Amino acid sequence: MILRLILGDQLNHQHSWYSDDHKDVCYFMAEMRQETDYTTHHIQKVVAFFHSMRNFANWLKEKEFDITYFELDHNDNEQGLALNLKKIIQEKKITKFEYQLPDEYRLDEQLRAFCNTLEIETEAFDTEHFLTSRTDLADFFKGKKQYTMEYFYRYMRKRYDIMMITNKDPEGGKWNFDQSNRKKWSGTPSIPIEKRFKKNVAQIVQLINDCNIKTIGSIIPDDFNWPTSREESITVLNYFCEHLLVHFGDYQDAMHPDEKYLFHSRLSFAMNSKLLHPKEVIETVIIYWREHRDEIHISQVEGFVRQILGWREYMRGIYWMKMPEYQTVNHLNNQNPLPDFYWTGNTKMNCLHHAIKQSLENAYAHHIQRLMITGNYALLTQTHPDEVDQWYLGVYIDAIEWVEITNTRGMSQFADGGIVATKPYVSSGSYINKMSMYCKGCHYKVSKKTEDDACPFNALYWNFLDEKRSYFKNNQRMTMMLSLLDKMDKEKLEALKNRAIAIIENPNDY
Repeated sequence: MILRLILGDQLNHQHSWYSDDHKDVCYFMAEMRQETDYTTHHIQKVVAFFHSMRNFANWLKEKEFDITYFELDHNDNEQGLALNLKKIIQEKKITKFEYQLPDEYRLDEQLRAFCNTLEIETEAFDTEHFLTSRTDLADFFKGKKQYTMEYFYRYMRKRYDIMMITNKDPEGGKWNFDQSNRKKWSGTPSIPIEKRFKKNVAQIVQLINDCNIKTIGSIIPDDFNWPTSREESITVLNYFCEHLLVHFGDYQDAMHPDEKYLFHSRLSFAMNSKLLHPKEVIETVIIYWREHRDEIHISQVEGFVRQILGWREYMRGIYWMKMPEYQTVNHLNNQNPLPDFYWTGNTKMNCLHHAIKQSLENAYAHHIQRLMITGNYALLTQTHPDEVDQWYLGVYIDAIEWVEITNTRGMSQFADGGIVATKPYVSSGSYINKMSMYCKGCHYKVSKKTEDDACPFNALYWNFLDEKRSYFKNNQRMTMMLSLLDKMDKEKLEALKNRAIAIIENPNDY
């Protein structure tokens, strides 16, 4: 008898495991305290994984697979992966243990160690999900001092013949339409409401509460609106193509206090749990675009493809290239605690209030809200990356460590010293004002610098540059800003720094 383990983010219906002869094969899945408790997760994230796992287990049962599933309160559930596996192996007299390679380093190490304790045969399989192996990115940049996602993205376009005229020439005459993807949304064009499901997950919510699982955020149990089955995920993908793709690229960086999703797809959880395959998503979007070229510009599609084919695979490659050291890097030596309002949204800064409130209510914020609002503030206030990392890992429904930590420590917090990003992604209030409608209704004035009602981002920005100038003196992309800093009137700089220090020391007053 063979035992096959399926983790909560390995819900790949198209895996070859399910097309071979499954005689003498038992599958095992479990909801475990080990996974709910290693960080404090959003309640919607825990619910989404449990609901998706149960749907997947039911699918296996319908196909007449032998599946053992432990719900969180199952009498035999030991709440730890190794203990549960050991029990199943003994009870079912398993002669071989098989598992798919985990995407998180901690689980990879745990399963390696567990297999070393077994006297039966073991074998690890690929998840058959990603478009690269764990080591492809390391091989691609071997011997290079600088990693640049754009070069890797072009390589991936050629490798998979995606939006290519020839093996050398991209469709549209450009590899990247990023310059076209930076429009501010101020009310038009109208945004279709997201695809809704209105599922009742009250039983799972009650289970989580009864088991005293500590969570963050809120949930409406009878109106859970995330896709948790393959059918629902395909529905969301098709809805994106038919209603949102036409303006996705234009407004993918835009932010608005009254719009949570704008033209974003809401597919990240479905992909990260493997309900959808990235190539399937890319091909579906491209096919729809080709059938509607008169309505949809190539810039809308390229911006979407770049996020999945380029950025998503790139971040996973960085993760496996740099772990486990990556989880402790703190290049800028930032030490401050994360302000209390990250857990409540109670701040007079309108951009942070809305981005955090949205995150707590919906377990979602798009990439610019994460990078240039919550991440920008955390970096400018020199917050310890461990605290930032744990917040991002817990609060978002799509946050699995392989994609979360590289975006947080690398792209957002520059804690890796430039492995992911060539410069820190920080800004004063001017960028937020340019890309959003947050500043319009804010208690603070984006045009002011040091007054009591001045936008805190303005003073924090110049203070950060001054405090960290030694880290950036050899960074060519920071030369212009450091030059402006050097030319700044000393009294003006001192006033900016004094206000910044007051904000950093008393963040909950702002």
